[in-house]
Amino acid sequence: MIDGKWAPYAALLLRVSMGILFILHGIYLKVFVFTMAGTGKYFASLGLPDWWAWVAMLYETIGGLALIAGIQARWVAVFLGVHLLFAAYLGHAANGFFFTNKGGGWEYPLFWAVVCFALALLGDGAHALKPSRQAR
Repeated sequence: MIDGKWAPYAALLLRVSMGILFILHGIYLKVFVFTMAGTGKYFASLGLPDWWAWVAMLYETIGGLALIAGIQARWVAVFLGVHLLFAAYLGHAANGFFFTNKGGGWEYPLFWAVVCFALALLGDGAHALKPSRQAR
């Protein structure tokens, strides 16, 4: 049974922690660690256009901010979860399961996708600025 008193705070904790991770992944990792030129080259090596690195950086960052604020968090979580499934497949599948493998395996992005989908099912949580419409 779900504890109705504390579940909204569990969703808040998931929402904020995921939002912080997406912002760090979008801005810090892509811009400051790998640089946008390096990220673009990596995306091109996967068969994607190099400019897609900018798109991914922007929606990871904006999605992270939306999760923290609680703006349509369920839909943002679904979108980012699908993004992570593609990242696991395109960017990490060939590297094996464990994320500690060279190039990072698909373990971490798959787990992160599952967490996104869990948040989408759980709901926006406490203190959401613009909650998603709740299923009845």
